[in-house]
Amino acid sequence: MRLLPLCLLALMLTGCVHEYHPISSGPANPQPSREPARKPTPRPAPVKVYTDAADLVSKPFRDLGEVAGDDCQSSRQDSPPNIATARKRLQIRASNLKANAVLLHRCEIVSSTPGCYRQAICQGSALKVNQ
Repeated sequence: MRLLPLCLLALMLTGCVHEYHPISSGPANPQPSREPARKPTPRPAPVKVYTDAADLVSKPFRDLGEVAGDDCQSSRQDSPPNIATARKRLQIRASNLKANAVLLHRCEIVSSTPGCYRQAICQGSALKVNQ
């Protein structure tokens, strides 16, 4: 019975010896590789959301087109759609058009969308507002 632990210990030690790799006799401080530095991903510019067109009356602006954002709940077991997520996606799409503002037309949750159990949808106009 005392022989079994001794044999297992010897077997484990031979496994450690098998994985041993001698240290190579290379330079102490190898040269760093000359890989190009990765640039950080640019973040989209902040897009202000206007909910009332009266706020834009005294400001000069240019309409860049319609944008929409959505959040889909695929099945009944998934998390419910979120209007805040749909609004954030609307802002990101407006930012891709180089807009700095969005006039929000509507946000609603609909259940008649193919492929989604329920869906949050926000629609608006992407604007370039001159300050």
